[in-house]
This record gives sequence, C-alpha cells and structure tokens, in this order.
Amino acid sequence: MTLRLYDTRAQQLRDFVPLDPENITMYVCGPTVQSGPHIGHVRAALSFDLLRRWLAHRYGRVTFVRNVTDIDDKVLANATDAEPWWALAYRMEQEFTAAYAGVGILAPTYEPRATASIPQMQELIETLIERGHAYPAPDGSGDVYFDVRSWSRYGELTNQSVDAMEAAEDADPRGKRNPQDFALWKGAKADEQADATWQSPWGAGRPGWHIECSAMSKRYLGPEFDIHGGGLDLRFPHHENELAQSTAAGDGFANYWVHNGLVTVGGQKMSKSLGNFTLARDVLAGHDPLVIRYALAAAHYRSSLDLTESSWAEAEAALGRIRTFVERAERTLPKTFGWAEPTPVPEAFGAAMDDDLGIPQALGVVHETVRTGNAALDAGDTDAAATARHEVLAMLDVLGFDLVGGARGDGATASALDALVQTMITQRAQARADKDWAAADRIRDAIAAAGITLEDSPAGTHWSIDG
Repeated sequence: MTLRLYDTRAQQLRDFVPLDPENITMYVCGPTVQSGPHIGHVRAALSFDLLRRWLAHRYGRVTFVRNVTDIDDKVLANATDAEPWWALAYRMEQEFTAAYAGVGILAPTYEPRATASIPQMQELIETLIERGHAYPAPDGSGDVYFDVRSWSRYGELTNQSVDAMEAAEDADPRGKRNPQDFALWKGAKADEQADATWQSPWGAGRPGWHIECSAMSKRYLGPEFDIHGGGLDLRFPHHENELAQSTAAGDGFANYWVHNGLVTVGGQKMSKSLGNFTLARDVLAGHDPLVIRYALAAAHYRSSLDLTESSWAEAEAALGRIRTFVERAERTLPKTFGWAEPTPVPEAFGAAMDDDLGIPQALGVVHETVRTGNAALDAGDTDAAATARHEVLAMLDVLGFDLVGGARGDGATASALDALVQTMITQRAQARADKDWAAADRIRDAIAAAGITLEDSPAGTHWSIDG
C-alpha cells in the first residue's frame, strides 16, 4: 500500500513520492527557547517522531532536522541582567531536550541553532534583494523586508489573498512598502542587548524569525526536500513566509507540508500567552512517561487534543492491558519461541499507518492482537500466542514503546517496588503454608488495594499493575 499524507498546501491527501527513496528528508520547526516546554510542545514533537519512525520503517534512512530558535524578540525580552539571552536560550533548550527524551522522542539527525547559520541567512536575503523580492528600509534603520506583492504566489499555503491579510507586526512599519511585508533582517536597536547583533551589508542587526528556517533547511537538507512539518498554528505567518521567501529565491523547498493539531484546554489552544498551559516537567513528574506518550499519540495527529485527568487514566489502563499481555507471554512461552528474523507488522497495522499516519487505528490493531494473544494463552495455543507476542512487540517498536524488560518502569523505583511486592508474595505464601488463611487474605487485600494483581500458577506467583 502507498503511504498517503495530508498536504496542507494541496488541502488533500497525497501519495507520498520521495525525492530519494533511500534518504527521506524532513524539516520540522523546533522550539523558540524563551521559556520551558508545555505539554503541547511535546505533543507536536511526538507527532513528527511517529511519522519519522514510520518513514524509517518503510524506507530505511530518514534525515530529520529540527531547529532551535535561540535568537528572537521573546528570548531577548525574557533575558535578565543575571541571565543573558544566550544563557537563557541554552538553559531552555536543555529543558526541551529533556522533555522530548522523557517520552522517548528520538534525537534529530541535526538540530541546528539559528545563531549558527547567520551567514546563510544573509546570503539568502541578498539573493532575494537581487531578484527584486526584498528591499532595505529607506529610513536607514537597517531593516530588510520581503516584498509580498512582488511574489504572485504569496498566500498559496493558506489560500489567502494579500489584501485579506493583516499587517505584519514583526518590525517597525515605517520603512515598509506594504503593511504585510515582513522582516528578513532587523536593524539593531539601542534598547536591545548589544551582543544580540551581527554585522551585515545593511548594518548591525539580527535575523527575522521566518528567514531562519529557510536558511537552515537549505543548509542541512538542500534547496528541495520531502517534508516540512510543524504545528497548525505555524501555518500563518511563519510557514507562509518561509515558503514565499524560499521559492522566490529559486528553491524548490518542501514537497509536502504536514501540520499537527494543537493541544487545547476547554476547547481553547494551550499557549504561554494565554496562561492556560501545563508544563511538560510537571506532567512527567506525575505520570509514567510511556503513559504520557500513549495519551498524546492516541488521537490522530491532525486533530485537536483536549487533555484532562481522565486522559492519563485511560492511557494508563490501555497501556496496562498491553503490558500485562507482554509480561504474561514472557512468563508462559518457552524460550524456544524467540524468532531469529524480525517480525513484520500486521497488514492492518501497516494500512492504518499508511493512511495519513492513522495512529488510533494502528493502536486498535495492537489491542486486537493482544486480545488474540490472551485467548491463545488461555487455550494453551503456544504457537498462536507466540505469533501475537512477536506482532505486538513489532508494532510497539514502530510506535516507540519499549516494554520489554521495562513493563513496570525503570531504575531504582521499579527495583524497589518489585522487592516490596516480592516480599509480600513470600509472606503470603508462608501464611498459606502455615494455613493462616486470614493473614494470607490480609496480605492479598493489601496488595490489591495498591492496584496490583497477583496471578498464581504452577510456576509461581506473578504480579502486575492493574490496567
């Protein structure tokens, strides 16, 4: 089956035809690191982690670039005398990295910082000026603007006309030919940090937001690449402006535009400006990382996701059912049922993933296979159970859920919990051997009250967390 993705520019599903089937190229807009990540940032990064994993499964090599915007109005505004802008940007970048890694998001192939590609941005601006699509402000401010009316295709990504657009507010409007013209270069200002400027043919200053991604994507992926990704809220003006300036400079740029839906709170977009956000570190402190990954992945990537406390509970229960089957199969099946060759994912799973990354349907196949595997274990059909186990693990591998050896968690906490439960199991076994049924029942009830299920078998007693 052919992979199909919803292309925002075409406003329809399109068959994915890569430029080079042996190396899929993908650029995703990363964070502006003025403050720490909220859970919406993690959902966005996870959406493209899942797409990247499926592309790697289908094609092999994926060159994945996600940038860091470390110079921006907001970064400068949040800096203090005690913490300069560059120190703040680095500290916040580390917080994003930790949050992404916490839920199993793969590190990018390249993760360029905007401040490391200033020469490439200036080169792109010079090309646009030479082609008649950009101009320095006549007031000597050092600003350089993109002339939106010079490019007839401006507005094609979001299907808008220039006349219907609001004025761009990213730079002083005094030197603009048109209110919608946007800044490519921002001249230095007396009230801004002196070390946040670079020399240029137009005077000291710093890059505008939009030129950064055009320059970095070209530097790391070339003038044309397969997929450009980002949040739905970036379509305009950021991605619209990226597309205009890159194509006006003569580059093919992105062949597919993929946008993820937003995390909402009460139907309203989660954002720092609205103050309705939940910090990623707080979510990670209160929940199993795999539960967070499941909850954020369970809705289709293009849909809005309204998170509540029930979202985590539902994800924990669903993941618990998968974990319980994997553990049960590990205990029950003979070691000889390990397969030397990788197990292909079920056809229905592949069809769901090929249909615009249908994660909800793909998870449905996982749970159906779990049910089949449990039924096979109940019936003593070890061949069918082994097949189900291998298929489940193959699907989990594609989706980034590593349950083998870590079904109860990782590290010291998991070891401590296992030691405590095993001690109680031993005490219960001794009480039963002594025919102290009341004590045995008390121990079992205490274990059950903690949300732990015991399974007695001829091979011994095993425990799992309810789900």
